[in-house]
Amino acid sequence: MKEKEANSGSMLIEGRNEVIEALRSDRSIDRIYVQDGLHDGKLDTIRREAKKRGLRTDFVERRRLDEMSETGMHQGVIARAAAYDYAEIDDILAKAEENGETPFIFMLDGIEDPHNLGAMIRTANVCGAHGVIIPKERAVGLTATVARASAGALNYTPVAKVTNLVRAMEELKKRGLWFVGADMDGDVMYEKDLRGPIGVVIGAEGKGLSKLVREACDFVVSIPMKGEISSLNASVAAGVLAYEIVRQRMQA
Repeated sequence: MKEKEANSGSMLIEGRNEVIEALRSDRSIDRIYVQDGLHDGKLDTIRREAKKRGLRTDFVERRRLDEMSETGMHQGVIARAAAYDYAEIDDILAKAEENGETPFIFMLDGIEDPHNLGAMIRTANVCGAHGVIIPKERAVGLTATVARASAGALNYTPVAKVTNLVRAMEELKKRGLWFVGADMDGDVMYEKDLRGPIGVVIGAEGKGLSKLVREACDFVVSIPMKGEISSLNASVAAGVLAYEIVRQRMQA
């Protein structure tokens, strides 16, 4: 249920589902701590997977896990793992090529809420996007909270960090990608052809796309709003737009 950084070179992964996903993704794990005397199907799965990989498992009192945990919501298991590394843009494009698919990328402009970033990485994974690109400055990075909010997706979805989003977009355009930004002032997304090698560009919470990033988009689309509230959470907007792309790709 919860992850936190253990030190500069490692972090703690807390919760049964999170630890299982980390094990199954071949994440580099140093040690697993399991509450002594606690048994259920998921904990048995963790023990079995750890044994297969030859990982050290320490059976400890709940009090020790509570002391290690930031919230006490560890569900009886904590793993110590290597910190998440950033990918390169080439890694994201290589993943698309390996899958025999046209590139599909999330480009996130100044997302500062770690829960939103984690949710977007999760959405990128489940909708088949090949990776996520974030800026180095004025945005959250791959923190422990981001990892938890991604629900394990960070184990599978490469995240690249770049110095300049606009420059990265221009370079990717030379490699055949085009970019669609999300903004309330854009054309209705259902009226646009969103197939082909594409990057979805989502702006910061409450701020939207920055001027230069918006100008670098090939076009900007909006999500129809029918209720009294006139905007969506950034991670929800990313999911809605991403699945319109999925829908169009499936019909191609």
